[in-house]
Amino acid sequence: MTKLVMKFPFLLLFFFCFQFFCLGDKRPNILWIVGENLKLDLGCYGAKNVKTPNLDKLASEGERYTKVFSTSPVCAPSRSAFFVGMYQTTTDTHNMRSHREDDYRLPEGVRPITHRLKDVGYYTANLKTMNGEEIGSGKLDLNFVNEGKLYDGGKWEELKKNQPFFAQMNTLECEYDIYDRNTWRQPRVEWKGEKEHEKIATAENVTPPPYYPDHPIVREEWARYLNSVSGMDKTIGKVLRQLKKDGLAENTIVMFFGDNGRIEPRGIHWCYDTGLHVPMIIRWPKSYPAPSNYEPGAVKEEVVSLIDLTPTTLGFAGIEKPYGMHGRIFLGNQVGPERTFAFSARDRVDETVNRVRSVRGKKYHYIRNYFPDRHFTSLNRYKEKCFPIKPLMRQLMADGKLTGPPADLMSPTVAPEQLFDTESDPHEIRNLASSKKPEHRRALLAMRTALDTWIVETQDRGEFPEPEQIVAPFDKEMHDWFGTPDWYKK
Repeated sequence: MTKLVMKFPFLLLFFFCFQFFCLGDKRPNILWIVGENLKLDLGCYGAKNVKTPNLDKLASEGERYTKVFSTSPVCAPSRSAFFVGMYQTTTDTHNMRSHREDDYRLPEGVRPITHRLKDVGYYTANLKTMNGEEIGSGKLDLNFVNEGKLYDGGKWEELKKNQPFFAQMNTLECEYDIYDRNTWRQPRVEWKGEKEHEKIATAENVTPPPYYPDHPIVREEWARYLNSVSGMDKTIGKVLRQLKKDGLAENTIVMFFGDNGRIEPRGIHWCYDTGLHVPMIIRWPKSYPAPSNYEPGAVKEEVVSLIDLTPTTLGFAGIEKPYGMHGRIFLGNQVGPERTFAFSARDRVDETVNRVRSVRGKKYHYIRNYFPDRHFTSLNRYKEKCFPIKPLMRQLMADGKLTGPPADLMSPTVAPEQLFDTESDPHEIRNLASSKKPEHRRALLAMRTALDTWIVETQDRGEFPEPEQIVAPFDKEMHDWFGTPDWYKK
């Protein structure tokens, strides 16, 4: 059937129309709740000093996934990928905040998920308000020029009268409040909604990861982040209760996931698990027939990439996976072969030019650093200003007060290859790339080969550096926005 449809495009249109009319009211609503800058820091994943009853309940009613990975450790490339189901390195959307003003269009045949859903009658919304209250940021942050209007609306109240709907809500929390363009004047940048966050986590009861020094500033920052997670859960709780109150819960698939990893100095921007490993919870509505591989309350440990969200979501709407789309269907009636690896990429982030590639399996994590002299200590003005931990560590290192993993992190270079056993070393501190153990050698060889193959097969555009005239404006913009630290000399 698929081959016949692809050979005769008019049959494809007929097939979609047939589905549209046959499914009718049976087609479910779909709600994406996208958590900003979030690792598995929820109660249902075992996190401490957070209060997430709403997401914990959602997990108990749906499926919780434990091995989901973003294709990028930063928002714009990640969103550019899962919004179309294609690797950002293939579509030339891999550099942070690129193609915003050059009229860049996606390659032929690559389309945003909202347009594919609109084609079969879905109302699309990027939710910002509910009952006059701000619930979402309305964030897009895509590295391409939109194909017409991406969303039909932005208010929750529009959903009930516009069904079936696809709605996306981007959480406000777990994000620094930096968008006043005067961040450089501020002594400390607050988290969004920080003054209203319940102080569940404190500097006294948290345990930061061992690659940071045990210091009051580190503990305070860690507590601020966890309290932001608890604040996010409160907002999500309001949305889920309104969904039920409006009679929409019974026919709405709820999908919660993070856009990239945790907002911390060694998290976001870096291809460690802290920058790539994200939560995902999916709850199926009672009035819509569930797929055979869906089990309420289940914990799924298969490897999933965020680009898999796209064809999976389209499948929920009765749309076949488009030809050539990279993502695989992991839930539904047309599940593809299980992934062996999830691939991720980091390229330029604002003014900071780098190239890192990642291969993640169920146990091992392989990272290739193409520029070993560009690592944690490299200048990124956003991080220098917003993350108090980073300038603290720089000062402690200068004073000779760092030892162990924190001192290793402050090294001006990084190994060209890194291999981590994430089961025995969840913080990814011990590099096994030079280990002689047979199991480590096998893992290293398999993941090296997989990455080399992926680079060729997906036509990784990170091999082609951007011209200096493209990078230079970002250097100025970041200076104007965040300032430049005294230690930096270009």
